Amino acid sequence: MDVTNVTEDADTFTCNAYLALGESPTLIDAGAMTGVTDVVAGHTDELDRVVLTHQHGDHVSQLDAVLDRFDADLYAYADHPRRTHELADGDRVTVGEETCDVVFTPGHADDHVSLASDESLFSGDVVVHDDGAFDDGSFGRTDMAGQSRERLIESVRDLLDRLPDTVEHMYSGHGGVFHGDVREIVERALERAERREPKYPDE
Repeated sequence: MDVTNVTEDADTFTCNAYLALGESPTLIDAGAMTGVTDVVAGHTDELDRVVLTHQHGDHVSQLDAVLDRFDADLYAYADHPRRTHELADGDRVTVGEETCDVVFTPGHADDHVSLASDESLFSGDVVVHDDGAFDDGSFGRTDMAGQSRERLIESVRDLLDRLPDTVEHMYSGHGGVFHGDVREIVERALERAERREPKYPDE
């Protein structure tokens, strides 16, 4: 599947927003980069849907601009004025040319979901490859209001239980894209989260 991080060249804080092309062009999160719609348009004239991993500002600030330009459907777990499809744990949604299972993964955010196909994991912020705190397996921060380390740990365990052994591409909300043994990265992130130490001890 052809997947592009359309916010890769952002010079302001944003999440990674991934455009998956194929049978059903899909954007995973909209990001916070001004001009992201032009980047998407440089790859495709049509966008079937936007799927939100969660609704933190760095993931949705440009959502209205994307929906206005492409008249795309909006898939989200939590309520949103422009939501056309409500996501629930266990649902299946087409992303590009792959069918992904929706896995409810709160902890970093109450409405967080991850998307797992036989080949790819769109993990949002629950698990990332590298983020400045850890390389080769890190986890979303849980030190702000409304977040829970214990719930995130449970979510990562659930994700591992439902993650196919064949997954070899991980597209996370921050840090780099990873290709290889995704289960190993998620397991390492879980081990680090289970230490229950501050993720950013200097903050």
